[in-house]
Amino acid sequence: MEHPFISSLSDKTLEELQGSITELTKKLNFAYRMQNSAMIHQLNMVMASYKAEYGRKMDELLKKQSDRTQINIQKES
Repeated sequence: MEHPFISSLSDKTLEELQGSITELTKKLNFAYRMQNSAMIHQLNMVMASYKAEYGRKMDELLKKQSDRTQINIQKES
C-alpha cells in the first residue's frame, strides 16, 4: 500500500530514490526499536511508494538497455 500523502516521485532520479530508501530504512529501524507501531505503519507505506517508483524506473532502464542490445538475425533480401 502506498502512502496517500506522497506526491509523484517520477521527478526523482534513481540515486535520489535509493538515498531516500536508505534514510527511510534507518528511520524504520529506529521505529522498530522504539516499538512505535503507528510510525512503523506510516514508514512502511512511504517505503512502499519509494520502492514502487524505484522498480518502475529500473524496469524502464532495463527495457531501454534490452532494446539497444537486440540483434536482428533475419536475413535481409
